[in-house]
Amino acid sequence: MIARILEACLYATNLDAAERFYVDVLGLERYSAVPNRHVFFRCGAGMFLVFNPARTSGEPSLVGGALVPAHGATGPGHVAFAVPDADIPAWRARLEAAGVAIESEVTWPRGGRSLYLRDPAGNCVELASPKLWGLDDPDA
Repeated sequence: MIARILEACLYATNLDAAERFYVDVLGLERYSAVPNRHVFFRCGAGMFLVFNPARTSGEPSLVGGALVPAHGATGPGHVAFAVPDADIPAWRARLEAAGVAIESEVTWPRGGRSLYLRDPAGNCVELASPKLWGLDDPDA
């Protein structure tokens, strides 16, 4: 049985801008980075990865002697980070203070809310209450 998502990734060519956004604006903890290739972040019990598709989509790489298949994407991707529903107003204020435009705010029919914004690469980033899926809020 699959228990949870271990990692999710988006793609960006400017990894420095991505790192500043995910650390300074969203508060994720940088885990590791390889210049112009990737930057990885801790995200609760999982990992969030940002790869430069110019470096990862062309050919496989070797890690510890094992082959990691090539992967990459073009165009904007999407990721949703779980936040307690009660924290949505504080996130709205934090984003506004950082000069990050909120593209949309949705109140979902089954409960919960989402804030949609864009990272520096144009990826769609959602801060969402798990209530929208009928799941318990984290830290609620």
